[in-house]
Amino acid sequence: MEITNNQLLRFTTAGSVDDGKSTLIGRLLYDSKSIFEDQLEAIENTSKQKGHEGVDLALFTDGLRDEREQGITIDVAYRYFTTPKRKFIIADTPGHIQYTRNMVTGASTANAAIILVDARHGVIEQTKRHAFIASLLRIPHVIVCINKMDLVDFKEVVYNTILKQFEEFSSKLLITDIRFIPISALLGDNVVHRSEHMPWYQGGPLLHTLETMHISSDINKVDARFPVQTVLRPQREGFLDYRGYAGRMASGILRTGDEITVMPSGFTSVIKSIGGPSGEINEAFAPMSVAITLEDDIDISRGDMIVRSKNQPEGLQDIEVMLCWLHNDSAKPRAKYSIRHTSNEQKAMIKEVIYKIDINTLARKADDSQIDMNDICKVRIRTTKPLMVDSYRENRVTGSIILVDDGTHETVAAGMIV
Repeated sequence: MEITNNQLLRFTTAGSVDDGKSTLIGRLLYDSKSIFEDQLEAIENTSKQKGHEGVDLALFTDGLRDEREQGITIDVAYRYFTTPKRKFIIADTPGHIQYTRNMVTGASTANAAIILVDARHGVIEQTKRHAFIASLLRIPHVIVCINKMDLVDFKEVVYNTILKQFEEFSSKLLITDIRFIPISALLGDNVVHRSEHMPWYQGGPLLHTLETMHISSDINKVDARFPVQTVLRPQREGFLDYRGYAGRMASGILRTGDEITVMPSGFTSVIKSIGGPSGEINEAFAPMSVAITLEDDIDISRGDMIVRSKNQPEGLQDIEVMLCWLHNDSAKPRAKYSIRHTSNEQKAMIKEVIYKIDINTLARKADDSQIDMNDICKVRIRTTKPLMVDSYRENRVTGSIILVDDGTHETVAAGMIV
């Protein structure tokens, strides 16, 4: 397969505290010569001020002032770089257990996940948590980087032990492609260049793996879903009778002349025109932003969904969801939250906790209804009005929800519809 630099790969990095994620990203940027001279100069000066002998590679991702002052990564840091073969977007997520929510955020649009494991500690709870989240979010590729091999004398037996630990756990997960690379982010072994210290490893370095990895689109091309974001009624000459419905195609294709149904009302019509950024177009496909007009004057508002009449999503008020609880405060029993699904927002409550996941064993605990920070559980949510949903497995956009606390307006949970 020919790879061009037009291809974009989004990947996320995750691991426990001090596993070396920021150093790894810094090494990738540094060794692939993806650093601007002024950035490099600034990092070199900061490294000297901190008393480091060489360049502190972690500073390439720790860009926020608070991060530098505290010496920790405190948020998802997005970085962009390009090689002759591919373009990349990196989501560097913190390893602290309280920041699992950032892992969910960073991984939600990723094509691949890099999970770091400290060679001295092996597979720990956070490793399992991140692998499980990657599986939940249907990330197709996982690269397990066994880091700090220099601190275990580059021993193959250490690498093989951790590989077996991870394989034993991941065999229960829905991840189709898992690769293992022994690295030293600090020294650069097997990051951009092959390691001379580990001749027993026959695979390619990390960058080569990222550059040659096959990217398949995760956009559902079959089910046409168009969540309406706003109604356009321009009051100016030539547009007095215009009534358009603007939004972003979530999946599938809609064409002029298609018979459509508006959910949840059930009214039907035919697409009259589709307006794109540069004028009228004949078809719209995900993820294009367009404005659609219909042959009939139908009452449509934000949160409604335009779909093909012969291919409709389910309209559900009782929805089963795999929920990642992201907030410091526990879930309140039968409390009302705002649920956001595509452009639709309404009130909802957690009606029932079906089971919680024991992250170490993946066992299901059916007798525990307490939902605390970082808990992953299957719940039944009741909404005030039907939501037009697909399963997350079939459609990432119409299969995902978030819950928002009405009092604080903070996002408390993210969920994948089962």
